[in-house]
Amino acid sequence: MRIAIATDGNSVSQHFGRCTRYTIIDVEDDKVTSRTLIENPGHRPNYLPQFLNDHQVDCIVSGGMGRKARGLFDQYEIETVVGVEGDIDAVINDILNDAIEGGTNLCSPKHTHSGHEHEKCH
Repeated sequence: MRIAIATDGNSVSQHFGRCTRYTIIDVEDDKVTSRTLIENPGHRPNYLPQFLNDHQVDCIVSGGMGRKARGLFDQYEIETVVGVEGDIDAVINDILNDAIEGGTNLCSPKHTHSGHEHEKCH
């Protein structure tokens, strides 16, 4: 499974589309087989779900995202897990231990997004 984690510094970004980069991990047999960083090519309408699909991502993890983006990820059959925060290495450890769970969408209050998520990358 290939998982993208919206990343700012060493932490999960509050908004998948406004992060500085994506930490991409490939997970096989509960182990990370590769880890790469790719720069966010820029937030523009409808683009990033296609961009991550082109990178063969199966799941996107972030603090938050809007309903439209989540709908686009659904069209590409990419799982979304929002409400995640913390250090990237700790989040990766949670993914490997099947302990990653989404929560309240953490998009900035200036956005009109809301939601609650309880899915896991699997």
